[in-house]
Amino acid sequence: MIFSEGGEKRALALEQLETELVIVGGGVSGVCAAITAARRGVKVVLLQDRPVLGGNASSEVRLWMLGATSHMGNNNRWAREGGVVDELMVENMYRNKEGNPLIFDTVMLDMVKSEPNITLLLNTAVYHLEKSTADEISAVKAFCSQNSTEYFVKAPLFVDASGDGIVGFLAGAAFRMGAESKDEFGEKFAPSKEYGELLGHSLYFYSKDAGRPVKFVPPSYALQDITTIPRFKNFNTREYGCKLWWLEYGGRLDTVHDTEKIKWELWKVAYGAWNYIKNSGNFPEAENLTLEWVGTIPGKRESRRFEGEYMLKQQDIVEQRHHDDAVAFGGWSIDLHPADGVFSEKPGCNQWHSKGLYQIPYRSLYSRNIKNLFLAGRIISATHVAFGSSRVMATAAHAAQAVAMAAVICLDKKVWPAEIYHKQYIGTLQTELLKSGHHIPGLLLNDGKELVKQATITASSELVLKELPESKLLKSLETAVAQMVPLKAGKVQDFIFHAEGNAATQLEVELRISSKPFNHTPDVTLERKTIPIHPGRNCINISFDAVMQEQAYAFITFLKNPDIQLHFSTKRVTGVLSVFNSINKAVSNYGKQTPPEDLGVDEFEFWCPKRRPDGENIAFKYPSGIDLFRAVNIANGIDRPVASPNAWVADFNDPNPNLTISWNEKKQISSIDLLFDTDYDHPMESVLMGHPEDVMPFCVRNYTVKDEQGNIIYQQKENYQTMNKIRLPQPLSTSSLTIEVEHPSADVPAAIFSVRCY
Repeated sequence: MIFSEGGEKRALALEQLETELVIVGGGVSGVCAAITAARRGVKVVLLQDRPVLGGNASSEVRLWMLGATSHMGNNNRWAREGGVVDELMVENMYRNKEGNPLIFDTVMLDMVKSEPNITLLLNTAVYHLEKSTADEISAVKAFCSQNSTEYFVKAPLFVDASGDGIVGFLAGAAFRMGAESKDEFGEKFAPSKEYGELLGHSLYFYSKDAGRPVKFVPPSYALQDITTIPRFKNFNTREYGCKLWWLEYGGRLDTVHDTEKIKWELWKVAYGAWNYIKNSGNFPEAENLTLEWVGTIPGKRESRRFEGEYMLKQQDIVEQRHHDDAVAFGGWSIDLHPADGVFSEKPGCNQWHSKGLYQIPYRSLYSRNIKNLFLAGRIISATHVAFGSSRVMATAAHAAQAVAMAAVICLDKKVWPAEIYHKQYIGTLQTELLKSGHHIPGLLLNDGKELVKQATITASSELVLKELPESKLLKSLETAVAQMVPLKAGKVQDFIFHAEGNAATQLEVELRISSKPFNHTPDVTLERKTIPIHPGRNCINISFDAVMQEQAYAFITFLKNPDIQLHFSTKRVTGVLSVFNSINKAVSNYGKQTPPEDLGVDEFEFWCPKRRPDGENIAFKYPSGIDLFRAVNIANGIDRPVASPNAWVADFNDPNPNLTISWNEKKQISSIDLLFDTDYDHPMESVLMGHPEDVMPFCVRNYTVKDEQGNIIYQQKENYQTMNKIRLPQPLSTSSLTIEVEHPSADVPAAIFSVRCY
């Protein structure tokens, strides 16, 4: 028994920690940063002020994690973020394709707890810090409400991934709050004060069918007349969870210090909405519905944005400007919301897309006036307009991985964050990121230490794609459709398609490409054909005169005609895709982006894939053959399709596909990295949306690695991850490696993006 007389002032329990890197904020950005650094041997303390990890992606808020893929609703093909954030999303897909937010919590916790170099402090909020000089943080102080313990955590480097920027704020880092004027950065999309300067918070609810009538008595604080809210006019009972993103409020308030006030207003709206659904009589289908969950903390969109050496702006996104210090990328639309949120007469969001991915520079990821402070998550150095795109979680996490890798280099080279840029370590940072499976648009991995680039690479077969055979699958041209195919520079050879005509009509066919070979927006038409169609089966031999000026994706485009059906194929191939000129209202895709004049964004059409189990390729023959799936692609430094597939793909009929990597002399090999195709085009929304698969259809499941004598040095069964890192217990001396793989299925040939040996 513990007994105390009391009377004297007491102090809380105090735990003092000293580490190499402090990361404050356990959202997806903080999680990915912590894992990235820890895997490189850095001792990390990760402080999270909530009981679970994930921030807005956690079960406490339940927003799906998204980034450049934008629900497959834009023209960013193969754009899912790479590295740890990709590993996280693929792992969640395997364990949790139904999108249960509680399971996603466990996936994040499991990945963090599996890293021995991470000390995780949950329910621990930073409230104070100490500085050794005016521009250098020396330690943070935090308090855990669950164990009544204070923590004093000292380190040479700090990452603020807290969302509101608590570390940066306390340290005196330069920041902004509210929108910039059009004149400051020349951004034509900068909003007026009438529209608003901040995005608000959102709070969601879930409902479920109880199987019997359920009554609802609203709490006294529920909004009584929900019909006064303009946004509620089109509400239906099928909307729940983060489909209620528009249930937003707070953009006219202080989104840091007024958060509790904003939460209460959102609770009023949420419970008032449910009261209307249950008790107005206008929703008879809701009789058996009951509230299953209502958020208790709002999901924040915007508060402070901190200033780095460079501020990302609208022009960087729309024009896809090049940065020598690019370390990450984005691709979500510039997505701004009216400050009045759910009470606004204006549309819930105002989204404008770019034609492709944009680079995020390293100079936007550290404070310009606190020399040992990195910026991660939504607080990076960006204008309010650019923030409208860079704020989304997968994009933010991707940039956070770059921050963590930079911290590794800072500790190794004994430099400050800014010195990585100013002392020419950017190339080192970019190389280390690319080696980890990270993607940076426009950059190739060219690592002089990597051994496969020095080798001769052969394969048992290489796909020369001459045909995607028909599969008794017909689809009407109710919507225009295009088959994306990678083609070399030179004259485009003949294609053969088959169509069924319901009546005598004409088929309009266009050969399109992108104005930029690394984009996938078909905004340039090289040639048009009008082909007569008769009732019944038609063999269409399309002879093009056009010449491809450089290697890129071509779009064989069939314009809308409901009297025509095209034959499709069940065969799927890495880097080959069909896209449709369809609509996705969730991301303001109405088939074509037509902005007002002088907004500073482009007009173009959307051509997007359909989700599996749909999204089959159009059946076609290309007698000349597409010869871009060669074995040497595994060493070209690109781990995903861009202007070509960038993968070795085996022939469909190869019974035992294998790659052989040979050197003129024996090499000492300690590690082997293999990168497989987990379909970078799939957004893998982390919660709410269910998915048809737990393993992507292109992913090699089973493979064996052998040395020059045919000895098995590694074997993997049931793989589902993108990057497989093989660490050998002892260095292997060999003059060759053979990688034997199995086709994922009869409809999908085996493919490997990259093999790297060290």
